[in-house]
Amino acid sequence: ICRSPMAEALLRDALREQDGIKVESAGLGALVGHPASEHSVTLMEERGLDISSHRARQITPEMVHAADLVLVMEAGHKRAIDANEPEARGKIYRLGEWQEREIADPFRQPREAFEAALEDIDLGVIEWAKRIAE
Repeated sequence: ICRSPMAEALLRDALREQDGIKVESAGLGALVGHPASEHSVTLMEERGLDISSHRARQITPEMVHAADLVLVMEAGHKRAIDANEPEARGKIYRLGEWQEREIADPFRQPREAFEAALEDIDLGVIEWAKRIAE
């Protein structure tokens, strides 16, 4: 409800001119059915992106298998998916892979923590969008 909806919106926007690309988000410990956090919604509104209809959902093996690329926020997320879906190895990467960074979870923290997470998400989205569009 914090990082993932922002990353989804930003990556979708960055790839909007690419045909056939679908961008979706899901969580490993999702608060299923909950909307995006207030700070996430506000920060995206400030960029002209509306995530108010976002509802959290749990990642499933079917989603992992159907995806060409799975981007996660932390190395622990990658390890968890690798452990549950070993055949998906090679298509799971951190959003901050190219910056060699984790994207900290701002859950239940002040706006400043969301802004910091968004800065890291931005860097990852910019780099991944370039690589995906190539």
